[in-house]
Amino acid sequence: MFDNIRADFRAHNRDWGAQGFWAMIVYRFGRWRYTVRPALLRRPLSFLYKLLYKFVQIVTGIELPCEVPIGPGFIIEHAGGVVVSGFARFGANCRIRTGVVIGLARVEDPCAPQLGDDVDVGAGAKLLGNIRIGNRVLIGANAVVVTDVPDDSIAVGVPAVIKPRRR
Repeated sequence: MFDNIRADFRAHNRDWGAQGFWAMIVYRFGRWRYTVRPALLRRPLSFLYKLLYKFVQIVTGIELPCEVPIGPGFIIEHAGGVVVSGFARFGANCRIRTGVVIGLARVEDPCAPQLGDDVDVGAGAKLLGNIRIGNRVLIGANAVVVTDVPDDSIAVGVPAVIKPRRR
């Protein structure tokens, strides 16, 4: 847990005030508590996690459940209006910004986006449903993505138009 928190601290430019870092600390604690045995010891830690989760959600506007698998180098650039479904998945070195929603397209279909490595999601973007976002993808600000995005692409607009990424 502490190695991951140190890595998150470095990823957030060693800024203790970064609200994304606060959310990551609570996220790491939530993941760690599952390793505590026996269950009797885990219960008070689960209660503490729920309190910390709600506190961070209210103060920062970031909703990042501990059930989400996150690769190394994950960064929440700016706080406020960030909602991530517990069914989502993130690869390594992903970056999300304020107002981003990564979630379900329909409540009846509990499938959320799976993001590859090196994905950069712009402010206000919405990624919805059972979609796969490839590696080295840029999602533009306020884009609404409801279809798969292949590797080395850019998704912009409402609904998002997929374009090849120029290097």
